[in-house]
Amino acid sequence: MKERLAALAQALKLPDVRKRILYVFMMFAVYVACAHVPLPGIDHKALADFFGKGGPLGGLGDLMNAFSGGSLKRFSLLALGIMPYINASIIFQLLVMAIPSLEALQKEGEWGRRKITKWTKYLTVALALLQGAGMITMFRQANAFPGGTRDMVFSVLMMTAGTAFLMFIGDKITENGIGQGVSLIIFAGIMTSMPTDLVRTAAIWRAGQITIANLLLLAAIFLGTIYVIVLFQQAQRKIPVQYAKRIRGNRTYGGHTSYLPLKVNQAGVIPIIFAIAVAMFPGTLAQVFQIQSVKDFLTNVLHLSQDTVGGAVSTLLQWTQPGQSVAASLFYFALVVIFTYFYTAVTFNPEQIAENLQKSGGTIPGVRPGAKTRDYLDRILYRITLAGAVFLGCIALMQYYVGSITGVTTFNLVGGTSLLIVVGVALDTMQQIEAQLLMRHYRGFLS
Repeated sequence: MKERLAALAQALKLPDVRKRILYVFMMFAVYVACAHVPLPGIDHKALADFFGKGGPLGGLGDLMNAFSGGSLKRFSLLALGIMPYINASIIFQLLVMAIPSLEALQKEGEWGRRKITKWTKYLTVALALLQGAGMITMFRQANAFPGGTRDMVFSVLMMTAGTAFLMFIGDKITENGIGQGVSLIIFAGIMTSMPTDLVRTAAIWRAGQITIANLLLLAAIFLGTIYVIVLFQQAQRKIPVQYAKRIRGNRTYGGHTSYLPLKVNQAGVIPIIFAIAVAMFPGTLAQVFQIQSVKDFLTNVLHLSQDTVGGAVSTLLQWTQPGQSVAASLFYFALVVIFTYFYTAVTFNPEQIAENLQKSGGTIPGVRPGAKTRDYLDRILYRITLAGAVFLGCIALMQYYVGSITGVTTFNLVGGTSLLIVVGVALDTMQQIEAQLLMRHYRGFLS
């Protein structure tokens, strides 16, 4: 611990590193200030009921609110958060794998990547407009947005502007600060709710609703989860690669042994985001069935009674919302595992890696180059992805059961996707600070 604090002190002594760190904190202050700028036309009590445990979104609403730094429940300028940009980035990642012209553009180097980034931002604005309009439509159906059409249009435009401003802040953090800007914005959004959670937890402890034993159990799960997350985030399978000697002129190249690292959690947190989108669909569908025109269509055209439709929607929510039942939790767990394999297959191409190894004269000992190397990498990746998928599935479910296990329901950071993101971003930022230190011959955090 002393070595880590000494490394941090060394980082703060360097003027350029200190300037970058202070710039990140300044952007955090701007983010928090904008997150408290309210938008008109909302009934905050009805909105709280909509996102409550008995609402159509249940615990998923808390997760959406965490990603936006609490702005969603406050219905502030940054209510949409950075999620439209994340969704647009995921869409373009999939399109690059599916469309050869986009894949070729990405391989053009810095110019091609800038072009794709520009299109991603355009798509982000379009998604923000659609998501903002859909969100306010759901609020109106839940009687949480009594404002008129003018308030609705104004709120949608302002929420879209808020998302665009967050993209701008993210780019500035990446350029002038330390770490990946968008990831740090999500990190800041989650961490801003921590002081409130601590105050609420202390309040119920003083009121006698929980005991010291509950708090100790909560702390043990919190620290244990952090340890397991760090373990899996850093875990990798190192595949040895032997490079053959090549002589060009008077110089000899190759002849050394390296390794190819395959991460156990290759997909990161993206599979959980995909699973959340699927799990949220029944709640969205339930709101659609509350629209009067839809009710009239089901009653007059399809001749279905409202009791029948209501019972079907309730059953669907019970079987698909995580934490509502064992079957729903298993369904959510299976979604995370499936999307982990899917996203890993999309982002990791064993055939391309085998081809690059063959071109550079690298071989895996005991494995022939070409198709055999591709099959070997694919088999190894399939096995280690299973461990990563089970890990992500367990982490995704923790947020729905930690409260009932510990008896503390006021501290949302323990377990679940939020803690996974916080620890992952913290590790990445520490590694980048360490790289800055090692460039100046100082000892880093992880050395």
